[in-house]
Amino acid sequence: MIELTTEQRRFLRAQAHHLNPTVMIGNQGLTDAVVRELARSLDAHELVKIRVLGDEREVRITLMDEVCTQLDCAPVQHIGKLLIVYRPGTEPKIELPDGTKKKAAKPAATQAEPAAKSRPEPKIDMGRPGGNRRRRLGKR
Repeated sequence: MIELTTEQRRFLRAQAHHLNPTVMIGNQGLTDAVVRELARSLDAHELVKIRVLGDEREVRITLMDEVCTQLDCAPVQHIGKLLIVYRPGTEPKIELPDGTKKKAAKPAATQAEPAAKSRPEPKIDMGRPGGNRRRRLGKR
């Protein structure tokens, strides 16, 4: 099984958000046909969303572990009845972040920023208000 850092897992979750499930695991569980289809999908896409039709949470957790051990892929997310797994291809299509946190760059020199230009207050014609509107002088 491949190990991912939390930053890489977060990146892959974001990438998988828009994906539709490509493989469904039915009531018969993880059959040979399902494993072949998962392997084919992982080879083609690297990141696969799987829908599990069972209601038992423990069964879904064991299915995720079985899929990851049989296909040598990394578990990305298990949320509800959806499983997301990742396996890099021979020529990776998805470039993962390196997983090291970058320190914030310190500013080289602190310069005083120019004060923000304040807008002059509009002049209001106090002559005859038109209803509850106020009229501005100049451009409208």
